[in-house]
Amino acid sequence: MNTQVRRLLEFSAPPERRRAARPFWLPTLATLLVAGLTILLGQWQWHKAETKAAQRAGYDRAMAEPVLSWDEARALGEAALYRRVRLQGEFAGEYQVWLDNRILQGRAGYHLVVPLRLEGGGAVLFNRGWRAAEAERRLPAIATPAGRQTVEGILVHARSRYLELAPEQPVGGLWQNLDLDRYRAWYGNDLPDWLVLRTDMAGDGLVRDWPEPDAGIERHRAYAVQWFSLAALVVWLWFYFGLVKGWRRP
Repeated sequence: MNTQVRRLLEFSAPPERRRAARPFWLPTLATLLVAGLTILLGQWQWHKAETKAAQRAGYDRAMAEPVLSWDEARALGEAALYRRVRLQGEFAGEYQVWLDNRILQGRAGYHLVVPLRLEGGGAVLFNRGWRAAEAERRLPAIATPAGRQTVEGILVHARSRYLELAPEQPVGGLWQNLDLDRYRAWYGNDLPDWLVLRTDMAGDGLVRDWPEPDAGIERHRAYAVQWFSLAALVVWLWFYFGLVKGWRRP
């Protein structure tokens, strides 16, 4: 029987026979790849949820602890994360910057960041709060308090890795992101890897509604369940069409 005749007979065969002649390894390989990928994605989302849950637990513990001085916070090191601190010093208003495109309750605005020169020496970056952006995109006119200040806030890490649209930031005024290394080079003095989120009332028109570190826990868990469900569905389809409907050769 030549090749053309054999192909004609296979094409004219009943659908059940043609289906049985399909290779079984191809859908099996596709099932393994898709199921493996969706399981990995589910594990990734679940890990993100667990990481944020651990951060929230640490935040709750820190909020229940007494307020620290700066010396006490420095002695604790990383254990001072999310701890409340009370600091004394003067704001270095000449190094004040606005961080652009900070969203609060669906509105775009700015964060106002300025170094606080501490009484005992050194300095730490201080986030004074949020202000909504004006329609003309003009920077808000917020004065820097002069003289000795006693302020309170929450210690967080000063993040310095962002996706930037431009290779360089302008000096002063409006910054796209807080790049800690670049800020240190501009400031000319050493700054610790901490940022203080101000919590006390100052009557300066800035909003201090800081998000807690549990945002998105349930969302990440829901995504994980969806990915795991998709993996189970793919395996079930392979079982149904491969074993029940007969992808296998007779």
